[in-house]
Amino acid sequence: MEWETVIGLEIHVQLSTRSKIFSGSSTQYGAEPNTQASLVDLAMPGALPVFNENALRKAVAFGLAIDAHIGKRSVFDRKNYFYPDLPKGYQITQMDDPIVGLGEVEIVLDDGSTRTIGVTRAHLEEDAGKSLHEDFEGMTGIDLNRAGTPLLEIVSEPDMRSAKEAVAYLKKIHSIVTYIGISDGNMAEGSLRCDANVSVRPKGQTEFGTRTEIKNINSFKFVEKAINVEVQRHIDVIEDGGTVTQETRLYDADKNETRSMRSKEFANDYRYFPEPDLLPVEIDDAYIQDVKDRLPELPDAKIQRFKADYGLSDYDATVLAASRAMADYFEAVVDVTKDAKLAANWCMGELAGQLNRYEQDIADSPVSAADLGLLIQRIQDNTVSNKIAKTVFEAMFRGEGSADEIIEAQGLKQVSDSGAIEAMIDEVIANNPGQVADYRSGKDKLFGFFVGQVMKASKGQANPAQVNDILKSKLQG
Repeated sequence: MEWETVIGLEIHVQLSTRSKIFSGSSTQYGAEPNTQASLVDLAMPGALPVFNENALRKAVAFGLAIDAHIGKRSVFDRKNYFYPDLPKGYQITQMDDPIVGLGEVEIVLDDGSTRTIGVTRAHLEEDAGKSLHEDFEGMTGIDLNRAGTPLLEIVSEPDMRSAKEAVAYLKKIHSIVTYIGISDGNMAEGSLRCDANVSVRPKGQTEFGTRTEIKNINSFKFVEKAINVEVQRHIDVIEDGGTVTQETRLYDADKNETRSMRSKEFANDYRYFPEPDLLPVEIDDAYIQDVKDRLPELPDAKIQRFKADYGLSDYDATVLAASRAMADYFEAVVDVTKDAKLAANWCMGELAGQLNRYEQDIADSPVSAADLGLLIQRIQDNTVSNKIAKTVFEAMFRGEGSADEIIEAQGLKQVSDSGAIEAMIDEVIANNPGQVADYRSGKDKLFGFFVGQVMKASKGQANPAQVNDILKSKLQG
């Protein structure tokens, strides 16, 4: 039997406010445990929540970025459950009246095709604390620094049909929230986390199968792996005559498997009711327009501008615009070089390669956009060849100096003296009479051999264009 996968994602985005959603406690990451938890966060009797308007503004910005309905009246609710890192015994969230309603995003797949994924809603809520298992033998520690950090939970429609589509959607949401500056999107620090709802059904069936939820996946790679593992588990269970149980599961990256965490609750298990300590939030058209006026250029608009203004291909524009930091870096390089294609090639090639090698983000690049632009200028004015420039860039990345300093210190200037190049070519021709005869008899592919010999003799520093022209003339006799 052929099976179809059905996937929906719940993405939890930590909003980049300086204080928590209902208290004045700091949201700074990395503080000593339990040093950023106020009486409100600790649920002390009589402590009342006060709503952080900046969290509202960021939620509205997201809704506008995905062309969603903005709720002019939103209501906070209590979601009741008991867990050690939830001091109140309930979470303040939004149920029936969220701040953001129906919207959609378009994703681009590896083959260049596009799909539209529906967004059901995005609602504001408070984060829970964090359970710490590794530092306490036989016990669990509780850190409440994170309790009360503002979250925007973005719930998709079950529109994705493969793990790759789910990853593309997650990357698109990550791109949007970082572009508009509502979150740093740092998955390693928990700023963006994902729950995946997965089910399978026979191809052609319209009714959904029983779903399971994979909780708190914190990387693009693990989202794809976890979904694929869980899909195969569903298929194996059904084909062996079993029944999939609706439950919450955890993904174990070390074993590449999911394991049961708890039975999946239904909405009525949480006994939702309106939060009595918070009034409904009401906003008007002027408020929404003010947020809209402050939105930056969004990824899709930037892609179209890169194609129109710089003549980039769909692929190049999409890669460069995926990250706001990379897009800004690329445009700064173009400002220096005035050559968008060359700037794009270096940003997507050498720069991205070195960042991956050292596991660094573009924001932490030791080579600034101005420095890379200067190096590219040295290619443009024939000071160095493209090949030598790559060696220079590696040295720049290691912190050995600017492009000009490295070129001077290592004697890497390109040889453009036609007399010197001609002398090297004469020597190569004299040392390879057999290959010269073969070339002149029609074996044109040997031309690459001669170019290689000349470049070897010049230690890679001969001007390639001059080498080609002089060599071609010499070989033709």
